[in-house]
Order: sequence, then structure tokens, then C-alpha cells
Amino acid sequence: MRILFVSLGCDKNRVDTEVMLGMLEASGHSFTDDEDEAEAAVVNTCCFIGDAKQESINTILELAERRTAGQLKALVVTGCLAQRYRGEILKEIPEVDAILGTTAIDCIVRAIDDVCRERSSPYKSYFDDINRKPLGGRRRIITTGGLFDYLKIAEGCDKRCTYCIIPKVRGNYRSVPMEELLSEAKALAEGGITELLVVAQETTLYGTDLYGKKMLPELLHSLCGIEGIKWIRILYCYPEEINEELIQTIKSEPKICHYLDLPIQSGSDRILKLMGRRTTGAEIRELVRHLREEIPDICLRTTLISGFPGETAKDHNMTMELVRDLRFDRLGVFTYSREEDTAAADMPGQVSERTKNTRRNKIMRLQQEIAFETASGMVGRVVEAVIEGRITDTDDDEGYSYVARTYKDAPDIDGYLFITGVMRELMTGDYVKVLITGSNEYDLIGELRDEFTK
Repeated sequence: MRILFVSLGCDKNRVDTEVMLGMLEASGHSFTDDEDEAEAAVVNTCCFIGDAKQESINTILELAERRTAGQLKALVVTGCLAQRYRGEILKEIPEVDAILGTTAIDCIVRAIDDVCRERSSPYKSYFDDINRKPLGGRRRIITTGGLFDYLKIAEGCDKRCTYCIIPKVRGNYRSVPMEELLSEAKALAEGGITELLVVAQETTLYGTDLYGKKMLPELLHSLCGIEGIKWIRILYCYPEEINEELIQTIKSEPKICHYLDLPIQSGSDRILKLMGRRTTGAEIRELVRHLREEIPDICLRTTLISGFPGETAKDHNMTMELVRDLRFDRLGVFTYSREEDTAAADMPGQVSERTKNTRRNKIMRLQQEIAFETASGMVGRVVEAVIEGRITDTDDDEGYSYVARTYKDAPDIDGYLFITGVMRELMTGDYVKVLITGSNEYDLIGELRDEFTK
């Protein structure tokens, strides 16, 4: 069958999508982005915050209309929304033919085939133990464009932050065995991937459940030995779990980008405690100081939540002060989303949407000033960059222009580097040296240096 596959939510969800695509293709199915050509549709959903939940519901409802009209022979729903709201989906959206939980994605082929064989049958549900061993080392179909992809090293989470639903829909923390990850990473490299983004709900705890200790540094060393991989980028590192071994691994391995994503969520110790976080403002400050001392050119990304229950103007100002002092290179802010079945949903002092947005906007205006100054401070540096595409044709005088990313720029979430006046053709995926000559808000402008990287 020709299948329309819609993947929503985070990069961990994208990995699940690629695994399901690999299974379906191996079973003879094909794929299309055209709704009019599709014979079946699969929606891999997200429900982390309210906006993501609504996007998932809207997508299912749109495809349900096509199912009712007979334009689709099957509609299958997978992912976090399916896991969390199984009963509601079964009751409220009868057009859905099958539903798969987060640990049952390996049933996708059977689900499609079952629906097609028994179109008049009632719902078919495919669920497994939420703490089942994660799927690793599976064949995947790359959906990122062919330059980079994500390596999900663990499933679930044990942190139990009071605002987060992930443990309820993804289970406890379970690491993927290292041999499976290395096999998967080698297959990605053989498929042309040159940048690996190491992800999990919490990457820094990798291996503690399987091997009795933190094994992320050892995994990174092994990944660095894979031929064809040029960059390795680490995301989702909880500050309290970053140890000296990990810092020295990032510092010593040339393939590991000097880039670290460490979500801190708030600058107020009182709010951090209410969130169930395990760091204080002082500890965050000391970690950032030490990281920059050991790796002076490190790019630090973080995320914050504005308007958590009980947050006062004083708490907000403490967060503003932390952002002002630490000057993160990259920073994002989410307004608090009140999610049922979380401890924070029942906390007193729920903050109005207006106040949440006002505080978010204040933080982002401050971060904008910092980011613009940081970008301007890059002028004069020569950096390695990966070419993402050409944006103008050439004439004899002006040359080509290209869009690229530096080690400071994670795909899809950070900025870009625009290279102008290039007098020869470059290929998407080339790694080049670039002199930074200017900046435009979050983005950089540069000129190609003659030498290519090796």
C-alpha cells in the first residue's frame, strides 16, 4: 500500500517513525507525501504539552475525514498520544482503525495488514509492557534529508519532574545496549549520515541500568571511531548528571562538537524544588563556569519554563538574573502547560496564561540581546561548517551563496551561517572552513577559506 506517514513531536519520536518506515518498506509497502495518493495513513503523535497534543488531535481528525470519505483504507495512530489517551481515541474517533502504544511500534506492519484484511472489524489495539526493552539496532529510513540523524540511546525517564508526563507514556529509563547502538550508527554512516545527534529523554544517565554506571563517555569514544561520522552532538544532558569524565571526553574527542544542551528550567531554587529538579542556581552557575573553563569555545543551549505553579515575580526575576549572568548561547522558553496526571497540575498558585506569556517574552527579549551580541562576537573567527544547500546562482562577479551550519547550530533549532561570494560549486554535505565576516541577528555571514576540512 501507499502510506502517508505523519511524524509529530520530538526527535526521539522521529527515530520511532524511521524504524516503523523501515519495517513497512521491508514488507513491501511504499510511501507518499501526497494525501490524494495515499491508501493508508499513520500518525505518530506527541502529547508532551498542550500545543503538541492539539496538533496531534487536529492531524488525526483531518485524516479521519478522508477515512470517512473512503479516500483512505486505513488510519493508524501511534506514539505518546496513543499511549496516554487510548480509551478516548477509541471512543471519540471511530474512524481510527488501529492504535499502537509507544512500546508496540514493531507491530506496525501487522496493524496495517490486519486492517486491510478485515476492514469491517472493530478497533485493533497493539500495546505492550511500557517498560519493555527498547528497540535498538533496527533498520531505519532516513527522513532528515541525508546529512544528519538522531541516535536514540535510551527510552523513558526516572527523573519524575512534577510537570512531565513522559514517565507515564514512555516508562522508566531503559538504555539501548551499546552493541546495538554502534550497529545502528554504522548503518546510518553507511547511508551517508555524517552528523549524529545523540538523544534520549536524559542522555547523561546512559548505561546506568544496564552496566551499573554512566557509560555515555565510553559510548561516545566508540561512536567517534565510526568511519564517515564527522560530527557528534549531545542533547538533553541534565546538569546534575554531567561529570568530569563526560566533560573531558567532549574536550578530547575531535569529532564531538563543543556543544551541550542542558535544560535548567528555572533560576529560582524554590521553583526548581517544586519542579522536582535536582539542582540549585548555585550549582548551575558552577557547572557553566567549569564547562567554559575546560572548553572555552563550548556552545551552551538551555530551556526554561515560564509561569510554573507558584512562580512569583521574584522567582521570575531570579531566572532573568541567571540568564543575564550566564549568557547562554542558545535558549528557548516554554510557557508552563498544565498536564493532567502530573503533580504540578494540582499545585496551588496556577499562573494565568497572560502572565506566563509576559514572562516568557521578557526572557526571550533578554536572550535576544545576548544572542545578537554573541553572534557579533564571532566575527573574525574561522570555523568549520557543513553545507546545507545553495541559495543563489552565480554570475562572473558575485559567485554562489550557500547556507550552512557551524558546530554551534543543531539542525532545525538553532541558527545558520550564510556563505557569500563562493567562486566554485560546493555540494550539500561538504565540510568547509569559513571566516565569519558579519552577523544578522541570530545568523552569521562568512566567506569560504580555500582549504576544505579533512
